Amino acid sequence: MSNILVTGANGQLGKSLQAEAKTHSQFDIVFADRKVLDLSKTESIDVYFEQNKFDVIINCAAHTAVDKAESEPELADVINHLAVKQLAKKAQQQHAKLIHISTDYVFNGQQHRPYIEQDEVDSQGVYGVTKLAGEQAVLQSMAEDALIIRTSWVYSEFGNNFVKTMLRLGTDRDSLGIIYDQVGTPTYAGDLAKAIMHIVGHESFTKAAFASEIYHYSNEGVCSWYDFAKAIFEHESIECDVSAIETKDYPTPAKRPHYSVLNKSKIKQIFQTAVPYWKDSLVACLQKLKERK
Repeated sequence: MSNILVTGANGQLGKSLQAEAKTHSQFDIVFADRKVLDLSKTESIDVYFEQNKFDVIINCAAHTAVDKAESEPELADVINHLAVKQLAKKAQQQHAKLIHISTDYVFNGQQHRPYIEQDEVDSQGVYGVTKLAGEQAVLQSMAEDALIIRTSWVYSEFGNNFVKTMLRLGTDRDSLGIIYDQVGTPTYAGDLAKAIMHIVGHESFTKAAFASEIYHYSNEGVCSWYDFAKAIFEHESIECDVSAIETKDYPTPAKRPHYSVLNKSKIKQIFQTAVPYWKDSLVACLQKLKERK
């Protein structure tokens, strides 16, 4: 039985993996939150891995507050880069395989076709820069047995995210201005969790050794934040007047990529991974939210 560690247990993906783990009894999965494994503290990582050994490490933990990272660059670098480097070294020492979750923010968003894994990276803000540094640290530390998954626009029934914010604001307000000139693909964390667990059991991952690689995963399709909000309101029959605004009309501390659609051909080909359409997954998430209430 594979002994698996999931970091960032209380995040959206961590909680989605906890839900998905219920259907994977063949694995012994440990979910570690910040109380037991604090990635902002080197000594916490050292002590934890002195006391625990794993076959697979799935790193979902990150400093994901994109705007806050601009004012907390040191903390963002510690969690998104230096801790990831340390985790990669621990994985190597324990002969464990590593799955590390990264982001579309490693790109500058100026492209006009879906990004493939080999495209040039050019991070525009602290979050993207530190996440890219984390990717590079993994690849430098582990020539084998590491898998990096870049994803985008993550939402779920857990935590704080765009879907929950729109449900709240759409109910509280008569009108909203939503950005239409940032284009990408929403990723339902439940789908990403399924994909990760599918990969963990796949023969390409479980074999003795494989070259470390980067993969892309988001849901299928393309939309803007405006389209995303409209789809949420339409499905939930929320009467809120939504107007399309430009990025310049909603300034934020961190620069967002204008285009961050990810090409998923590689992960589908290598792992035969299912990639649902974003609107179908949105419906599934909205249903889960109703069930939780």
